[in-house]
Amino acid sequence: MTRAVAGHRPRASKSSLRRASRTLGAVVRPRDERLPAPKVLSHLGVMIAVAAVMGVLVAGLVIPFAGVFGFTTRQVADTMDDLPTELQTEPLAEKSTIVDAAGNVIASIYDENRVNVSLSQVSRIMVKAIVSIEDYRFYEHGALDLKGTLRALLTNQANSGVVQGGSSITQQMVKLTLIDQAKTKKEIEAATDDTYARKIKELRYAIAVEQQHSKDWILERYLNIAYFGDGAYGVQAAAQHYFGVNAKDLNLNQSAILAGLVQNPTKYEPTDFPDRAEDRRNVVLDRMAELNVITRKQADRVRKIPIQKTLNVQPSQNGCVYSRAPFFCDYVLNYLSKDPELGKNPEERMQFLKSAGLTIKTTIDLREQKAADDAVSAHVFPKEQAIGGLAIVEPGTGDVKALAQSRPMGRDRSKGQTYLNYTVPKEYGDANGFQAGSTFKVFVLAAAIEQGIPLNTVITAPGTMSIPEEKYKDCDGKPYGYGTWDVKNFDYATHVANLYTGTRNSINTFFAQLEQRTGICKPYELAKKMGVRLTNPTTSKHGLAERVPTFTLGIADASPLEMSEAYATFAARGMHCASRPVTQILDKAKNVVKEYPSECNRVLEQSTADAVNDILRGVIEGGFASAQALDQPAAGKTGTIQGAKAVWFVGYTPQRSAAAMIAGANQDGTALPLDGLTIGGVPRYGASGSAFAAPIWGDAMKRIDDHLEYEDFVYPSGVPGAGQTTVPQPKPPKNNGGGGHGRGNGNGHGNNGHGNGRGRH
Repeated sequence: MTRAVAGHRPRASKSSLRRASRTLGAVVRPRDERLPAPKVLSHLGVMIAVAAVMGVLVAGLVIPFAGVFGFTTRQVADTMDDLPTELQTEPLAEKSTIVDAAGNVIASIYDENRVNVSLSQVSRIMVKAIVSIEDYRFYEHGALDLKGTLRALLTNQANSGVVQGGSSITQQMVKLTLIDQAKTKKEIEAATDDTYARKIKELRYAIAVEQQHSKDWILERYLNIAYFGDGAYGVQAAAQHYFGVNAKDLNLNQSAILAGLVQNPTKYEPTDFPDRAEDRRNVVLDRMAELNVITRKQADRVRKIPIQKTLNVQPSQNGCVYSRAPFFCDYVLNYLSKDPELGKNPEERMQFLKSAGLTIKTTIDLREQKAADDAVSAHVFPKEQAIGGLAIVEPGTGDVKALAQSRPMGRDRSKGQTYLNYTVPKEYGDANGFQAGSTFKVFVLAAAIEQGIPLNTVITAPGTMSIPEEKYKDCDGKPYGYGTWDVKNFDYATHVANLYTGTRNSINTFFAQLEQRTGICKPYELAKKMGVRLTNPTTSKHGLAERVPTFTLGIADASPLEMSEAYATFAARGMHCASRPVTQILDKAKNVVKEYPSECNRVLEQSTADAVNDILRGVIEGGFASAQALDQPAAGKTGTIQGAKAVWFVGYTPQRSAAAMIAGANQDGTALPLDGLTIGGVPRYGASGSAFAAPIWGDAMKRIDDHLEYEDFVYPSGVPGAGQTTVPQPKPPKNNGGGGHGRGNGNGHGNNGHGNGRGRH
């Protein structure tokens, strides 16, 4: 496995670098007034002193100037000799791209919007334009162009401002490189100070660069490092941003605009100051005509074109908020920020991701993401006090195919926006999750089957029960406690049920008794193995333990992704695969930086998973969620917590697992009861998993299964009691005029602590 961060180093704050770059305007600092005489003499003195060391001028010419500026030729030479003889040019920061499973771009992330290109990928007219205005003798001189500098100084003085570049392109490239590679505030200040020492240092580096690299290499790096305004670094990003074309396709007009920008990217930025940008473009055109790079006729023709008509500005969409799948994108970045192979700490990892020009290949399927988005948005609206979410996972790989939630990404709460990702575990999205209700009953069910309890085991489940806690064994084999647990069915009725009917009808007292047989340790540990991030068994953020008798009623918080991952284990016949949003990271040369293979291990016997599948398909095939039947076999489980603060439906086919949730939540994430809240534009009462969450699941999966091959579950042959889906019921007692049991609907299967556990399905 290749280590991704070899040679990577911490970078200075990009906001600091950007401010420095904009202030400098690619080395030649903008002036609206004539340069003061002392400044002219200072520049001239440094230039002549260094020229002497280079042997450009005779000693007699230099000495008078050296005396004026207080240094000798020998002092300059000694200073030059003390400087490094080589400029270390580190790779330039480039934006990284996040793509879906089919290779479609879903987001770009960067500190500097840059895409490096070779000189051959830049149009010839763009190359000629930049050389004409910045350093017309670039291919003729060395690091210092005495003639060009003198000419620029005189021309700029005559025009009361900066018209032509005074420093060579090599000098400009050196300065921008030093700024870009500055690591600390002190280094940034040293790279931008207007001092004699800095100028000498830059010239020494320029000499070294000219000795070690070709002119084409220098020009290529300059075109890639230069800032072109409005967040665009390098000629390729600038071409795409301002004109929607690649650098190789830039025409004369576009090239003249960009070439004029590097002198002062802020002052001449065409979207904010089109008049200034047009004037500057015309200066470039005139200079190109003067040098016979283009004809006067060509220059005059382009000068007549209004700059507004040439712009085709493409907004810079940096980050997940602009993504087609913003919360999936956010999950990807948080997932990668925890990978120690990408850097020493989360900050260094994110810097690497945003600056290394990577291609991050993910597992998302945009067809399924669209189906998930549409399903959630149709049932829960952004500004409502309810939050809807849906997570879709592929069984057998753990590939996360879609994440959708009703509140869009952003900070404007008046529009219902949030940065909390409610669909993923807290470590990846900062949301605490919500109690999952009766969807947790499957962990007790699977543990019972794994322990050999036949599927046709019959249990009489009274409408209400007070169960001594000592009947529940913990992991050490000792009784859980010595109090009592009062539990009720949603309808207060007595049921005689087996594992099929007890699960299909979600009977609380049935599962309370089944958990006595399994103990509370096995279901708890199984849920953890299947991907549910449970707390320490003795403490939690609610002040409640989770490894308790009420575990079966879903008192633990969970996210849709955790529940989708867990149920995918049943679909994969007992093979648990950790949720995986990323498959590969490639560098800019398309070499593999890091692979992310599926992480799967068996946590259940195949026969156990097959039996669970056979039981849960009854919830859709004639059960509470029958309205959500698909074109192929599917299984699932409803869930509603006490107080109706959340409703769930987790369902799956052999090829997809999806968890849908609706929970009451303020903008800060504080839980609220759903009853009385407006959900989908309508005030709702009597919330249940089958009536509220299941339709989200059904709307999405009915579209998704259209592109999936038909596949059936494996029948649980050899499992005791398999297929016995009915239970003979005792004859009801004679009616002597007494009242019935159905005295209310309640509000949820789950409960806080050891209280009542009644509710809807």
